[in-house]
Amino acid sequence: MPRGHIYTKDQIVTALTLYNKLQSMPKVVELLGYPSVSMLCEWKRMYPEMLTPQKRKKPRKWVQATNELKMHAIHRCTNNRETIKSVAEDIGYSSVAVWKWVHEYAEKGSVSLMKKSVPNIPIDPKDIQSAEDIDALKARMIDMQMEIDILKETINVLKKDPGVNQEALSNREKAVIIDALKNKYSLPKLCIKLGISRSSYYYQEAAMRAEDKYREIRVKICKLFHNNYDAFGYRKIYILLKREGITLSEKVIRRIMQEEGLIVKVHRRRKYNSYKGEISPAVNNLINRNFHADKPNQKWLTDITEFSIEAGKVYLSPIIDCLDGMPVSWTVGTSPNAKLANTMLKQAIKTLKPGEHPIVHSDRGCHYRWPEWIKIMEEAKLTRSMSKKGCSPDNSACEGFFGHLKIEMFYGRNWSNSTLDDLIQAINKYMNWYRTSRIKSTLGGLSPLEYRRRIGVGV
Repeated sequence: MPRGHIYTKDQIVTALTLYNKLQSMPKVVELLGYPSVSMLCEWKRMYPEMLTPQKRKKPRKWVQATNELKMHAIHRCTNNRETIKSVAEDIGYSSVAVWKWVHEYAEKGSVSLMKKSVPNIPIDPKDIQSAEDIDALKARMIDMQMEIDILKETINVLKKDPGVNQEALSNREKAVIIDALKNKYSLPKLCIKLGISRSSYYYQEAAMRAEDKYREIRVKICKLFHNNYDAFGYRKIYILLKREGITLSEKVIRRIMQEEGLIVKVHRRRKYNSYKGEISPAVNNLINRNFHADKPNQKWLTDITEFSIEAGKVYLSPIIDCLDGMPVSWTVGTSPNAKLANTMLKQAIKTLKPGEHPIVHSDRGCHYRWPEWIKIMEEAKLTRSMSKKGCSPDNSACEGFFGHLKIEMFYGRNWSNSTLDDLIQAINKYMNWYRTSRIKSTLGGLSPLEYRRRIGVGV
């Protein structure tokens, strides 16, 4: 019935009459389609004269409630959503007793309903159970307690969700649970309950006791990972191990890194923007997102990025060669001024050989449009190239370099007690490491310096 419906006297009489016959409020609601259980309980209170006197429940304060009665009451409260008060009145027990059954069952399960001792109450000989029934009841209690203990170990030892399907556990995980409980329960019963054969358990037990054959490799992998700014995934670790003559599958390396918690952190923040408006005429985009170069000093990329810590801000201005991503030169300072960019450009020009005049591509930041920058470029016969306004993909190769740098060296580290000089030294150290030691899959597992030596270019 819709909420707020006014029931007629005939409907109330019909409901209470049917209740007198069935003695079950949920069945009355199911057959008639009205009212709610709580409403029917209210009608019983309002119209006691309509109830059949001989059917009324009398309080039985001294009678021990059976487990079946308790479970029936709990089912009505939890599944049928009847109130504790209405259920208590219906079965003839206090609301406190019914409330206690419901809460003990929620905390401990069916075992909570089993009483360790029975009060000294006169018992009808007809109610005395046989020895077989008592043994079956004890076995059932032990079985239920075993299920509870297995669930506890699954949650506490394996750190699984309480709703985990135990059939989905691996044999290794089942063996761990059995080890934790085998002093309390017999091994055959635990194996049957967890669905694992004893031979499989013994195999897993032997495997767990066996010495870790990757023990020394684990130490090596951890050292390689931490010595390279926690930046290398399993593929690059595989390359480094292979260099040292250690052949191990990538799958095993990945598993070891997962077990040791060696995870490459990823973090992104808003980039520094040096655009100050159209202060001088822009030049064409000669690179046009083609960052491939056949030789060194053919295409250079530049930009400025910002590092912010509690002590202040630091700025990095590099020149990146498109051949292999090598930082040709860079400057680090506490102010993104013309000196930062111009000094970096002069240092890069000093590395050029006669006849080398690369294209220098940048965004439309003010540093690359000031007269002094343009003058340095013209004197060295370098060609200017600029991205479109607000189009970071036009200089994506340089943006990618900054992304690797910050993820590997800056993000995820505690800089709260660091000074600006500490940060500047860390950036310079990383830039040198990038040139000499940071291997790249695009270079065949070599660093930029190693790659140039391999192709006979040199630095």
